[in-house]
Amino acid sequence: MASSTSFLLLSVFTLFFCLSACSSEEIENTPLTITLPLTPKFSRKPSTDPRVFLHQLASASKSRVHLLKYGKTKTSPPVKSPLYPMEYGGHTIPLSFGNPPQKLSYLVDTGSVVVWAPCTTHYKCIDCTVSAKYVPIFNPQLSTSLKTLSCKNPMCTTECPRCKANSKNCSQVCNFTLQYGSGSESGYFLLEDLHFPEKTIHNFLVGCTTIGRREGYTDAMAGFGRSTYSLPVRMGVKKFAYCLNSHYFDSSKNSSRLTFDYRDGDTKGLSYTPFLKNPLDSSDYYYLDLKKLILGKKILPIPSKYLAPGSDGSGGLIIDSGFSHGYMAGPVCKIVRNELKKQMYKYRRSRSTEEENGVGPCYNFTGRKIEIPDLIYHFAGNATMVVPGKRYFKFESGTGCFPVDTEDAEDLEFTPGPSFILGNLMQVNQYIEYDLKNERLGFRQQNC
Repeated sequence: MASSTSFLLLSVFTLFFCLSACSSEEIENTPLTITLPLTPKFSRKPSTDPRVFLHQLASASKSRVHLLKYGKTKTSPPVKSPLYPMEYGGHTIPLSFGNPPQKLSYLVDTGSVVVWAPCTTHYKCIDCTVSAKYVPIFNPQLSTSLKTLSCKNPMCTTECPRCKANSKNCSQVCNFTLQYGSGSESGYFLLEDLHFPEKTIHNFLVGCTTIGRREGYTDAMAGFGRSTYSLPVRMGVKKFAYCLNSHYFDSSKNSSRLTFDYRDGDTKGLSYTPFLKNPLDSSDYYYLDLKKLILGKKILPIPSKYLAPGSDGSGGLIIDSGFSHGYMAGPVCKIVRNELKKQMYKYRRSRSTEEENGVGPCYNFTGRKIEIPDLIYHFAGNATMVVPGKRYFKFESGTGCFPVDTEDAEDLEFTPGPSFILGNLMQVNQYIEYDLKNERLGFRQQNC
């Protein structure tokens, strides 16, 4: 390419010099037009088959479009994946590990940090709601690209009790145990090939879980949290984004989209607010700087100690795609519920539903027009997320409830920890972008 450019520049200079040096008589005898031959140029010999030739032209056009969009840098184009709502309240993406690829559904969880799958034909699930024989597994014996992670590997944070302290080579695998509320998963780490339609990532860190306890779903887990072990960080992306379909707690084939983006910069139409870090709590969570909470047109009198994480590690808000209803600390939830009751006075309470489900307040909307005040989160950076009432209420058989969990709910103990968890029910029909490079969250309302 460089030699062609040099030849062209030399030709232009020669032509200019000749025109300058020639006499006026010679110029008068020069023709008014110059015709040059234009020859098609292909990087490879074009096919004589018209269909193959058209395919070659299309491929060349795609390459040129990619060059114009992404420039001459080696920035990879975005990787996109379908995102499916599930009956247990989560959303999953399909991921394929190994050679040949083994595809499983992985729960997208921004509140956890490890990618793992139920693994081996000996997988056990103790006190689980689903029998282990119905759990889809990744079978490492079927993969030719599998490597086990040694406990001496820098990526392994567990100890090596069966290895000598100064030993660099150790056959002991890197074991782990992950706690999820009342459940847990135990196993060991692998390095495997992760396949996407657009690319393959080699030596990807993935957990092979052999024992599960008290789990209520059969899907694998894809941790998207703020950690070097999470899926987007291991992929090396600058940001990822999703738009959640409403799940209504039934599995649906209607997918939305999750995007892994290697590009930097603002996304058009998004409001941005910075991520915070809790000084004592785990830095794996995406904390946001909540300034005020509004119900309808009423600014709720929530003490500032609940809005942002304090020096003792308590307070603040995290956004979590793996948490369905969301969570509010007891005193906060009481303020929200009391104001909700005031604004919903014209509807009849369903006390029986409240007692049966342990949430509330609940209302009977049978034959009535449903009008529920918006719940508005106002964040730093003048970023405001409006959650319509019909989105944060849970409806069933003409009855609707405010379903947010609090301390009186079983198995919830977040002290120290966040005062708010913005669950996926409130994220439905919002385009949400996690900008990892610039440490911020962007969002806008959008029909997913």
